[in-house]
Amino acid sequence: MTPIADILAHARRHDSGLGTTIPAGWMQGRTAFGGLSAALALQAALELEPDLPSLRSAQIAFIGPLAGEVSVTATKLRRGRNAAFLQADVTSEAGLGLRATFVFMTGLASVVEHDQARRATVEPPAADAELHTGPDNFFTGNFNFFDPKRKLGATEWLRWARLRARDGLHPMVELMAIGDALPPGAFKLAAERRTPLSSLNWQINFLTTEPTTQDGWWLLNAEADIARHGYSSQRMAIWNAAGEPVAEAMQGVAIFG
Repeated sequence: MTPIADILAHARRHDSGLGTTIPAGWMQGRTAFGGLSAALALQAALELEPDLPSLRSAQIAFIGPLAGEVSVTATKLRRGRNAAFLQADVTSEAGLGLRATFVFMTGLASVVEHDQARRATVEPPAADAELHTGPDNFFTGNFNFFDPKRKLGATEWLRWARLRARDGLHPMVELMAIGDALPPGAFKLAAERRTPLSSLNWQINFLTTEPTTQDGWWLLNAEADIARHGYSSQRMAIWNAAGEPVAEAMQGVAIFG
């Protein structure tokens, strides 16, 4: 297991980003875990403009495979009085693998006050709970998971998750790394036939500027609304240990069979 903080600490910095190597333990098949690639992209953006306001939204395109040596290049698209748009590309020997657009925004005084985001009613794992992790040669080996044993829909996942090594990370970099840790919802429909699936994109909106939780635990939810013609669209969410909403997201997934 190689902590993300170690990957970043040993990265080679340049004027517009960084270069690093994806460890074998962060791979998922022939490409790096998408959450790690997105986290590297965000880190490069944060270092390009160190005085940025809070991250409010990210649009991630999973364009191609990423493995081995990768280069992360960040670009400022526009910065106004209240919002900053930054782009980050992650490339490897195979070419462009990920493109991310991040939106950072200062809080504004407003007469609008509305909050009907779902709250979580599932308790985080107890100190003596039985936790699960993945194999050392797969990205899930970097996480602890806990199944709260709830009745779920045919295409729904609900799991508590945390990075096994999270010290030294920017809170939003940690969330980018963990927010995509569940399998796609459509995987439940294809599991018996072992049909390959691959994320195409990820739109995530953050509902708080300072995400915090207890003992590193975040409750992740994913549920596919539709799956046909080799494509699935799913809704996703993240809550902290107190049940407070942290992020809402959508994702498109390719189904190869």
